[in-house]
Amino acid sequence: MDWMKFKFDAAINYQLDFQDPASPVMEEIVNFHNYVMIYLMFITFTISWIFSDILYTYSKSNRLISHKYLVHGTWLEIVWTITPAVILVFIAFPSFKLIYLIDEVIDAGITIKAIGHQWYWSYEYSDYATADGKSIEFNSYMIPEDDLQTGDLRLLEVDNKVVVPTNTNVRVIITATDVLHCWAVPSLGVKLDAVPGRLNQTSFLANREGIYYGQCSEICGANHAFMPIVIEAVNLDAYCTYISTNYA
Repeated sequence: MDWMKFKFDAAINYQLDFQDPASPVMEEIVNFHNYVMIYLMFITFTISWIFSDILYTYSKSNRLISHKYLVHGTWLEIVWTITPAVILVFIAFPSFKLIYLIDEVIDAGITIKAIGHQWYWSYEYSDYATADGKSIEFNSYMIPEDDLQTGDLRLLEVDNKVVVPTNTNVRVIITATDVLHCWAVPSLGVKLDAVPGRLNQTSFLANREGIYYGQCSEICGANHAFMPIVIEAVNLDAYCTYISTNYA
């Protein structure tokens, strides 16, 4: 299946902002970032103005920077203690909501197991079985630079993509066989460590069709940079066709 690649569903050169969100969780992460930036800008401009005023005022005189209430400014101490506490409260409640949203796995429609190896990923579709009764399993290797086609992304393309349906809760069980890895897809708001001997769980819901790129985000050895992750989100009919055609 050859789907159009969206510009910000993979990292680009000199990118300063997030990739375009493709899941409700990633949309909330972007919204929370923008919300916190309002407070950061207020704090930055306020502190910058105070420092600038102090430097300007005392550069015009030969006095030392001192004031009779510098040590015992009761009201000043009250203000600079209460104001940061209030700001932290306004930041804390939305962050708690986001944390619970990220951790929650709600009625997963399909389950995929992602296993990290040095240096590639393997996947299992736990809800299906092939004609011989085995679960659907495949390895996903990075495509070498010499084999890339026109329009492919260097160091990000793989030979076997993970195909998922849109508007469906997908549970991902993540582990590793050798060392620590990390399964991360920025557009879907997913990033979780793959730990040998342990099963970690996360979920996502792709709310639009597209191809989403990620990489192992843990320093896992010499070829750490060469184990990308590619998620292809398609409509439900195309997903059923993919499963029945390839694994019936």
